[in-house]
Amino acid sequence: MTYTQHASPVQQQPAAPPLPAPTDGMAIAAFVCALCGLGLIPVVLGHVSLRRISRQGLRGQGFAIVALILGYLTIIAGIIGLLLVGGGVLWAVNS
Repeated sequence: MTYTQHASPVQQQPAAPPLPAPTDGMAIAAFVCALCGLGLIPVVLGHVSLRRISRQGLRGQGFAIVALILGYLTIIAGIIGLLLVGGGVLWAVNS
């Protein structure tokens, strides 16, 4: 009498979807600093975070870009404000 083994079908579990890459914390920090009106800090953090995002495959590119835009706009507004105040002071002194 021969004995034959029957392989029972093995049910394979579907593979879990891969987890998304984490968001770069420096991009979020740059965005928050830009919302607070700090001009130079979000520009520096935004550029550093964009480099980290591209090298490490992280998320948060939108946060970094918006932080850069707001940071540069804040710097430009500060320069214009200083020019206006300086011009007003010069005008008042010379009048």
